[in-house]
Amino acid sequence: MKTYIETALAPRIRGDGGWVEFESLEGKCLTLVFRGECSKCLILDRCCRWIEEKIRTDLGQEVQVIPVRKKPFFWDN
Repeated sequence: MKTYIETALAPRIRGDGGWVEFESLEGKCLTLVFRGECSKCLILDRCCRWIEEKIRTDLGQEVQVIPVRKKPFFWDN
């Protein structure tokens, strides 16, 4: 799953200024860390549904994406 996220999905998300990282897969719960533009995106739930659909279509697995937003450290200043 980690390889799929890194090779198939992350490049598409980077095209919009975002960044996604695999954190864990426990049962059907897929935890992903969203950075960059994704960390402040107002429609991140749509992206999570898109990721769930891509995984269902491409890998034949049912997962629920648990998003974790992490803003860059320099946004705190």
